[in-house]
Amino acid sequence: MDAFIRVGEPIHFVIPAFPAKSPNTNKVLGKLPDLAERLALEFIQSFCDHISHFYPPGARVTICSDGHVFGDVVGVADDDVTAYHEELQRVLTASGWASVELYGLPEAFGRRDYPNLRGLLDRDYATPVDDLRGRVRREPEWRALFNGIHRFVFEDQVAAGAGRSRSKIRQEAKELAYQTIQRSNAWSSVVAERFPGALRLSIHPQAPHSEKIGFQLLRTKDNWLTPWHGVVFDNGVNFTLVKRYEAERMNASVIWRDNRPSHFVAPHLGPDGGLLP
Repeated sequence: MDAFIRVGEPIHFVIPAFPAKSPNTNKVLGKLPDLAERLALEFIQSFCDHISHFYPPGARVTICSDGHVFGDVVGVADDDVTAYHEELQRVLTASGWASVELYGLPEAFGRRDYPNLRGLLDRDYATPVDDLRGRVRREPEWRALFNGIHRFVFEDQVAAGAGRSRSKIRQEAKELAYQTIQRSNAWSSVVAERFPGALRLSIHPQAPHSEKIGFQLLRTKDNWLTPWHGVVFDNGVNFTLVKRYEAERMNASVIWRDNRPSHFVAPHLGPDGGLLP
């Protein structure tokens, strides 16, 4: 942070995040951002606001959206990623959250031919998958990253199903998880190249003193759950991020905003009949 403070500039953070909604409809309400993304963006803006209380120049956060980076691996079409990204920008513009900006493959390379850009990432920035396998075997942090991503990919592939056995899907999901990590790391290298002085935030849990700062966007019991893999559940006291099927199990009602589903509401009652946080 010293480099920014010495010259009196806003502290710059980057966070690869907000790729696109999961294709798994057991987890999410649709393909476009909903209340989960809106609350997460508002939290990022408030994070910058709080820094400005202690350091008047404040902070800014560049969201390095990675949907076009690995959408083909996880089964999300480029058109859906683009629509998701455009809606995020609309929310930011309409809300006046000036400390938050979006950045993606088009901004990094000046063009939108996504298959060719992914080929460029694979050729010039990607780590060989065999090297990643070795790190996952040797290093606990990498193993935790792989396990978290493998879980999400497996859940989404099970939902897609199509008659495959769970053991077959689990094995295929391992390969997809490695490909997702490979592309994500390639994108991280691009981000580091474009923003060499920025502090790196991560949506995934991080060990103390790592080069990335773990950054939870919304209240949730699952530290790996993100706004694009879940829905907001409003119990009248708190907003909590859950998976769609969990909200439906609680007989929660879907609330609509802007002519599409936004989030769930229902009182979450404890044994004494009171609302649970």
